[in-house]
Amino acid sequence: MTSTLDKPVKVTTFQGVSARRKVTNHLATVLVTASVLIALVPLIWVLVTVIVKGIGAVTSSTWWFNSQGGMTAFQAGGGAYHAIIGTLLQGLVCALISIPVGVFVGIYLVEYGGGTRLGKLTTFMVDILTGVPSIVAALFIYALWVATLGFERSGFAVSLALVLLMIPVIVRSTEEMLRIVPMDLREASYALGVPKWKTISAIVIPTALSGIVTGILLALARVMGETAPLLILVGYAQAMNFDMFSGFMGSLPGMMYDQTSAGAGANPVPTDRLWGAAFTLIVLIALLNVGARFIAKFFSPKKV
Repeated sequence: MTSTLDKPVKVTTFQGVSARRKVTNHLATVLVTASVLIALVPLIWVLVTVIVKGIGAVTSSTWWFNSQGGMTAFQAGGGAYHAIIGTLLQGLVCALISIPVGVFVGIYLVEYGGGTRLGKLTTFMVDILTGVPSIVAALFIYALWVATLGFERSGFAVSLALVLLMIPVIVRSTEEMLRIVPMDLREASYALGVPKWKTISAIVIPTALSGIVTGILLALARVMGETAPLLILVGYAQAMNFDMFSGFMGSLPGMMYDQTSAGAGANPVPTDRLWGAAFTLIVLIALLNVGARFIAKFFSPKKV
């Protein structure tokens, strides 16, 4: 008797597909490929332009270890040390506040909130914050932190405005990553008697950690380039200032705006500084994304 395992397997081919469907398939492939190429052209163009025009400034050792303190707009020399440190400090304070709040809110909405009134209200507020322009966030912090509470304009006020822009992005990315974790993993853990909080911390979050970290770094990269909070909440300083709660503070977006006001485009000195600051900001964001990949790979679940 012949076993069913001995029967030849019938391989499905596309020989019977009509010519019209083949043409439609090829046309769709061409359109999708063309769309990708069209989207890449301006991105590559911008990147190449910034690198070509900014590489001259950043290759100098003084660019990374000197500030613009005591220098005039048209005096060559100096660096972006004060702006780099200012951008990193503002981003660090923003991240320290935004990451735990955003991740915990995302966990609540997926694991606990469900269809509750508080969960629906939280989702609605996150949707609103997602579309809030940066200048509106800056004006709100100015009205609350400076005008109402009486604190002075400072780098910390800028970080508070960036928090309003960063939290909704983290919440959304955390939500999406937690939702794609298979429910079978949660149910298997519950069947073994593991509490819900421990299931979330030991199984769900490590499984989704790679995507969560990527979302956090993308959110941080977005807020590090914002200019409106800098213009409203802190003045630009050419010298180094480590005090987040007092005085003007330099930053890379602020430096670009300052060099534009100083005559970038008409004079080569502020023009070189402008492109150098732009290139430095791109390098910092690229390093953040590369670091996120390594962190996500290190903490992601290991295959057995």
